[in-house]
Amino acid sequence: MNFSSLIISFAISFALLMIAVTVHEFAHGLTAYKLGDSTARLSGRLTLNPLAHIDPFWTVLLPLVLFITTNGSFVFGAAKPVPINYLALRNPKKDIIWIGLSGPFANLILAFIISGVLKFVPLSGILAYLLFKLLTINVVLGIFNLIPVPPLDGSRVLMGLLPEDLSRQYVKLERYGFIILFVFIWLGFFDRILWPLVNSVIRIMGVAF
Repeated sequence: MNFSSLIISFAISFALLMIAVTVHEFAHGLTAYKLGDSTARLSGRLTLNPLAHIDPFWTVLLPLVLFITTNGSFVFGAAKPVPINYLALRNPKKDIIWIGLSGPFANLILAFIISGVLKFVPLSGILAYLLFKLLTINVVLGIFNLIPVPPLDGSRVLMGLLPEDLSRQYVKLERYGFIILFVFIWLGFFDRILWPLVNSVIRIMGVAF
């Protein structure tokens, strides 16, 4: 793949990634708002405008580096986390579970909707390819965020399930969370666990490209 093709391919992948992370963060903010916390709305994050969710490193630099180093075969990133005021929630211990699950579930629901379009609407060529790519990105984002390592959403779910004393100890891992995640990636987590799960979910959806 030459450089110009690589840039065009990255621009397309980045645009699709922004759709997925925007839906993800909007779901977090909307769920928190419904459960009593207006922080996301007051900070301008309860929106489907992608610009409100961009983080310079996780949304731009990381996807670009991954895309270039894998010669265009892989792109992944994250948005700026939606701010949550746990004290404003009506039932913080239970509500944090729903807030944590809302982002990944939104991505998986969007992926299932796309799968329905691909199965029942006669599409071909570039449009079908783009929709399948968007489906795949949503499945990856949904499954990856369910990993119970802070600050991923799975950690919020686990925090809500653990007893209060263990939950306070567990949250201290957040300062090391990204180091842990990079170790997982270095050890081949994506190839050995994540991609097989992603492929299994896509097969369940009954689509292929």
